[in-house]
Amino acid sequence: MSKTFYIETFGCQMNVHDSEKVIGTLEHQGYARVQDEADAGLILYNTCSIRDKAEQKVFHRLNEYKRLQGEGKKFAVLGCVAQQEGERIFEKAPYVSLVAGSASYRNLPEMLARLEAGETRITGLDDRQTDLTFETDFTSRSNPHRGYITIIEGCDKFCAYCVVPYTRGKERSRTSASVLVEARKMADLGYTDIQLLGQNVNSWRDPSGRMSFAELLTAIGNISGIRRVRFTTSHPRDFTRDIVQAIDATPALCDHIHLPVQSGSTAVLKAMSREYTRDWYLERMSWIHAAQRDISITSDMIVGFPGETDADFEETITLIDAVKYDAIFAFKFSPRPNTPAVHMADSTPESVKDQRLRILNDRQREIQRTHYARHLDQIVEIMVEGYNPTRNQVIGRSSQNKTVNFTTAQLENSTPPIGSYLPIRITQTMPNCLIGEALPPAGDATPFISINRTPHFVVLN
Repeated sequence: MSKTFYIETFGCQMNVHDSEKVIGTLEHQGYARVQDEADAGLILYNTCSIRDKAEQKVFHRLNEYKRLQGEGKKFAVLGCVAQQEGERIFEKAPYVSLVAGSASYRNLPEMLARLEAGETRITGLDDRQTDLTFETDFTSRSNPHRGYITIIEGCDKFCAYCVVPYTRGKERSRTSASVLVEARKMADLGYTDIQLLGQNVNSWRDPSGRMSFAELLTAIGNISGIRRVRFTTSHPRDFTRDIVQAIDATPALCDHIHLPVQSGSTAVLKAMSREYTRDWYLERMSWIHAAQRDISITSDMIVGFPGETDADFEETITLIDAVKYDAIFAFKFSPRPNTPAVHMADSTPESVKDQRLRILNDRQREIQRTHYARHLDQIVEIMVEGYNPTRNQVIGRSSQNKTVNFTTAQLENSTPPIGSYLPIRITQTMPNCLIGEALPPAGDATPFISINRTPHFVVLN
């Protein structure tokens, strides 16, 4: 087998960062990455099983490339589908040689050695009870400015609809010292935007007992060179008031919180095993709304969960009216393997689910159209992410995680570097983005900009 590899990643940011660590591990073992599967000796698929038909997508992709087996290529299936399907993958796709769940990635060097020795059915599974995390010094980060740090792996929540506890193992946290060492190394390498990851990132508990989650956020936000710190995804059950207080007190902590509610109905939340009520969730929203900074709030929602009535769905609509989210990610319920919801009577017709999803998205779009208007004439700091030559615009992202498309007087002669920070005056608001123009820089330095909760009041430090 040629020591070259091609990797394709499906799913969430956790999977993206897992792939960065897998890539670094492979390269440390002497493998060279290629951009075309036809040039690879080893083809890996890092899979996701959160959404419906994810397994079919993976097997379809494997089937597309099984013809390459005759050229001596090896195939590996990693991630959630690997853990969920286990050795059944060998039966469905006998040309696959390696199946490994994310809790086994730390054993990759040993599994690669066995693959090179000629073994054809290697598994890294059934490791749900491990207390170990996948920490490596060989992460191959794909973005030189924004980097991920996984602080907690696995999940112990067992929501009725979710497969993650069965595919990612139990919750296991890294020590605060380990996380801070990685963050400082990234800052020394020039990373300015750090995103902390976990299936339930705020469920992190310091094994050394030294820090709370809010204290960890603050410590990373105070590292020299780091300008932005994000975290995703939080769970409402572990969301504490000191997180909001930390964001208020630490400018580098982004003024954005993603806190999935899933439903606005207490009855549906109980059926989902979310273990909080509508009022309990709204209390946490009140903490965020009372903050000194204007904190952007986003959420995930499911419509058509088994037993959801029209009245339950209406409670979801009234919840988004009350919270005024800056964005939601809404999905129709679909049963996932091995979850309690598989055995619940799903009597809601697909047509009703479609209608509810459309109503929810339409209402949220109107909320965003109105809510985004608060940014008109504000000055926001953005990080440059790319360019749109068709519109002659630069694409950036605010600390509230909003896309900002803007023009600059310097664009004709030069473009601001990706990863740089600029002050932008917002001249137009859209339901899903902001439009603005770059302000002339003050000398050679871009000022740090913070925005008071009072609209249009801008503080330049």
